[in-house]
Amino acid sequence: MRPARLTPFQPGDRITLKKPHPCGGREWTVYRIGADIGLKCLTCGRRFLLARRELERRMKSREPGTVEEGNGPAAEGPPPANPESR
Repeated sequence: MRPARLTPFQPGDRITLKKPHPCGGREWTVYRIGADIGLKCLTCGRRFLLARRELERRMKSREPGTVEEGNGPAAEGPPPANPESR
């Protein structure tokens, strides 16, 4: 038996699922990574958790994205420069 190949999901990735959400949207963004993957519908904003294996089965395509501002480590950076300290 060969080892399973896992898709490397990251927060901010855009996912297209095979079947549409009841609102009609097929595009989702990843907002949480763990045993379950948190997805947010880009049409209506609904959020839900889906098991990684189930998401890999339902997924049509994945586009790497960027983390939304204020929602993760990529949004953190150096503190803004204070003009008074110069």
